[in-house]
Amino acid sequence: MNIPPDVKIISTINPGSVYYFRDEAITSESPHYFVVRNKDTVNGPIVALLCASSQIEKRQKWYSSCPPETLVVVGPAQYRDFTKQTIINCNEVYKFTIAQLVTKLNGGILRLKAEMSISIVENLRRGILASPVIERETKELLY
Repeated sequence: MNIPPDVKIISTINPGSVYYFRDEAITSESPHYFVVRNKDTVNGPIVALLCASSQIEKRQKWYSSCPPETLVVVGPAQYRDFTKQTIINCNEVYKFTIAQLVTKLNGGILRLKAEMSISIVENLRRGILASPVIERETKELLY
């Protein structure tokens, strides 16, 4: 059965949903894992995504002035689609609309991945709330 991309995104998007794609806002040529973090994913104006990176030391150095809980390290034992220790940066939120995600999925640019556990999702929420660089309006998307 061929499920349309808009139905795939809308029926599976939740806090903790994970997408794997390359985004133009990131200078790297390789795709990244992006984790959905806002609570109202379907009815909200945007989908707030956090980017994961395997460059742990680089991110820790870059955000050394931020509270440590804003950088969440997740290993393969905690999330099955990660093959190595990975850091999720809660100091930078990427904002997309559902339509943009559907377009990426329809174009073969985005792949759906396994959903993250509620404990990781809660750590990400705490990380965003602790971040001194995330604006209040973005933090309000968490409730």
